Amino acid sequence: MLSKTGAPSKEPLISSAANGARHAAAAPGTAGPVVEIRGVGHRFGELQVLEQIELAVPAGEVLGIVGPSGCGKSTLLEIVAGLRAQSDGTVSIGVPRGAPDRLPACALMPQGDLLLPWLSAVDNASLALRLAGVSRGEARRRVAPLFERLGLSGFEQARPRELSGGMRQRVAFLRTLMAGKPVLLLDEPFASLDAITRAEMQTWLAAVLAEDAHTVLLVTHDVEEALYLSDRVAVMSPRPGRIAAQLEVPAPRDPDRAAAVTSAEFAELKQSALRVLAGGSA
Repeated sequence: MLSKTGAPSKEPLISSAANGARHAAAAPGTAGPVVEIRGVGHRFGELQVLEQIELAVPAGEVLGIVGPSGCGKSTLLEIVAGLRAQSDGTVSIGVPRGAPDRLPACALMPQGDLLLPWLSAVDNASLALRLAGVSRGEARRRVAPLFERLGLSGFEQARPRELSGGMRQRVAFLRTLMAGKPVLLLDEPFASLDAITRAEMQTWLAAVLAEDAHTVLLVTHDVEEALYLSDRVAVMSPRPGRIAAQLEVPAPRDPDRAAAVTSAEFAELKQSALRVLAGGSA
């Protein structure tokens, strides 16, 4: 497992889901795969976007997915989330499920933060709870203590326009966590940020994922980001997207991001991924 902070584990950020029961997540390898993708293909009319995707993601693992633009990465997340039915193959989350049945098991964080401009930060973060029927006061009570943990203390009542890009992404991620789903699907969560803020957010997310074991599929164009945040990285081919290689990320990792991404081992993994993306072999 990628050592994300090196700090002792703390209490989980999310102690209860929207329905009052926490989805426990085991360490990678301690249970059967939470997500299994078998022979998945997808077409938009005559355009074959995905072909024969084979992936198994154990409970508690963070799987990074990288690939060239247009290879179907986001489409794959939408299929896993149940927002789109695949053309071929099967997707299992615990058990084989059709697209509508996958929706309750997954929380998808899209590329944009999609915060509602008329709601405060705390109300945006607690939106999943409100949609589940929790009262506004109770939803705020559950979410408010997490703002300090996520570096947002003092901004609970701020509107999205009053927040920096990184702070907006933190609120969006908290909203995703508060959905209480066992599988988190992150689609280019930091793509809109500048390089400095993006690096800061990667460090922040690594710490959050270290404290709370979640099963995560992370789509990104950034090989360095995928390797830093993930336990394993799947490299996709150009369209139609296939899994061209899978790279295991060794543990433990230096908790200092700058030291981690400049290490010889990290550089070798990064070069392997880039070779595959260029059409070679790992």
